[in-house]
Amino acid sequence: MTNKDIDIVMQRLGEHFLQVQTPIVDLIQATTNDPFRVLVSTILSARTKDETTAAAVTRLFNRIETPQQLAKLSYDEINNLIFPVGFHNTKAKHLKELPAVLEREFGGEVPSEIDDLLKLPGVGRKTANLVRAVAFSLPAICVDVHVHRICNRWGYIHTSTPLESEMALRKILPEKHWLKINSYVVAFGQNLCTPRKPKCEICPIYQYCKRII
Repeated sequence: MTNKDIDIVMQRLGEHFLQVQTPIVDLIQATTNDPFRVLVSTILSARTKDETTAAAVTRLFNRIETPQQLAKLSYDEINNLIFPVGFHNTKAKHLKELPAVLEREFGGEVPSEIDDLLKLPGVGRKTANLVRAVAFSLPAICVDVHVHRICNRWGYIHTSTPLESEMALRKILPEKHWLKINSYVVAFGQNLCTPRKPKCEICPIYQYCKRII
């Protein structure tokens, strides 16, 4: 796959995206303009199935709406509300710490810059890029396991780690596609381009893929 193909590929992945279940963070974006809710939802979504994340987000935000309200919950209360998301003990610790860090560093507001977001507990590059893109609609490329795996499978990039993939995509992927690549490729990876036995026979971009499987 080359950059000559990427506009067509993204168009077809966008069409596929509209036909399948929306990834959880996109669903959160569709229902709120609140960066705090997007941030918390993204932290909870890591290594967790979308339906589990959605239930945990609903329980948590039925109790709180702001960082100040989150600060009043105990660690145990947070842990019970978000269980059984993946690594719930660690995520509860991060959420318990989050309001104080937001207040101390950013006046209680969720920042939009990657370097600032990385200062928050529980936020790595994937989460930071996703929050910047989803909550603020600012240029960012969120590279998770799907984007890393699939872009290499296509032969569009040749990298060994998600961080290398992010840096490579920043150099070659047209910026107009930055905000959508994660959503489109995650949906594509969950439904068609699976790690094992990808459904190449019904893939809408099969002709552009080097099929490195």
